[in-house]
Amino acid sequence: MIKVLFFGPVAERVGTSEAQVTFKAGMRLQDVRDQLQAKYPAAFEIVCFAAVNGEHVRDMSLPLKEGSELVFMSKFSGG
Repeated sequence: MIKVLFFGPVAERVGTSEAQVTFKAGMRLQDVRDQLQAKYPAAFEIVCFAAVNGEHVRDMSLPLKEGSELVFMSKFSGG
């Protein structure tokens, strides 16, 4: 399984802060994003950042492993 975390407004639009995705051999970050975007289109309208296992990722073709942890979040600001 792949653990997926959602933060802030993304979590609000998904309706939860965590989900599980079944891992398949050869799976890439883009595959998970596409799968979740089809299920939660309003949430993924605002997704700007992704992280895999605690590292910010820009390469959506990054291969995933069983047990990977993904994070999808929107832009944020604070003081």
